[in-house]
Amino acid sequence: MAQTTVSLVLGSGGARGMAHIGIISWLEEHGYKIESISGCSMGALVGGFYAAGKLDNYTGWLRNIDTLGMLKLLDFKGTGGLVSGETLMEKMKELVGDALIEELPIKFTAVASDVKDEREVWITRGSLLEAIRASISIPLFFTPYAHNGRLLIDGGVLNPVPIAPTFQDNTDLTIAVNLGGTIKPNIALPTPKKNASAASKIREYLQNIALPDAVTLEEGMYHVASQSFEAMQGTIARMKLAAYPPDIVIDVPRNLCGTLEFDRADEMIEYGYNLCSEVFEKMMKEELLT
Repeated sequence: MAQTTVSLVLGSGGARGMAHIGIISWLEEHGYKIESISGCSMGALVGGFYAAGKLDNYTGWLRNIDTLGMLKLLDFKGTGGLVSGETLMEKMKELVGDALIEELPIKFTAVASDVKDEREVWITRGSLLEAIRASISIPLFFTPYAHNGRLLIDGGVLNPVPIAPTFQDNTDLTIAVNLGGTIKPNIALPTPKKNASAASKIREYLQNIALPDAVTLEEGMYHVASQSFEAMQGTIARMKLAAYPPDIVIDVPRNLCGTLEFDRADEMIEYGYNLCSEVFEKMMKEELLT
């Protein structure tokens, strides 16, 4: 029996993007063959590693990194952003190597934003790492990335669920994962499986270096900018999904975890796996899938 082929669209949303890993795992375990990936920001990172056959490397590292290791990746020496991203990308290179997009076994598109020309940029050739770096350039946090004569920032600024690059795919299903889903009251992840909360320490560190002592993070500039960015992304995502509806949408509530809560890898991966299962089970009951 032939496998069901999939074009997978992985959206932006910081640490919530760890749910992408669980979703990919569920699809693989249930006989779906991912032949094409379009991603932006965290979706480009997870999707790029999967397309290169190195997602297990990234997942293993993510599950085991400690607070000190996370802080060491935040090189606060950027221009136009708090973090230059150089140290992070050196680590990513250790995990994925020097892959070229056009040589990957799975079709891959990383989506970034050229704010000067106010347009999306689809990166389908060249260095996988450079494409990921361009796509993850969250405004104010990461330094914008110079790529082929353009200064690029996070793809989610203009298109947080980049479906359009999959339009010409010859696959059975297009599945879009929206990390900017509707806020759900009282939603919460299970108690962390790790003892230390890396996220709280990272946020405290950000506060100490980026904000006045008298200002709390909740009231600070970065928090306001982050919340505004996520609200904007959620609105754009709804518009894109309405205009270009995929076969299946998997919505992750945007209040499930914060942008920097990478200490919640175990919980977010499990959440993504279970959510994917729930979405497919519901569609099968409604006879929308066979």
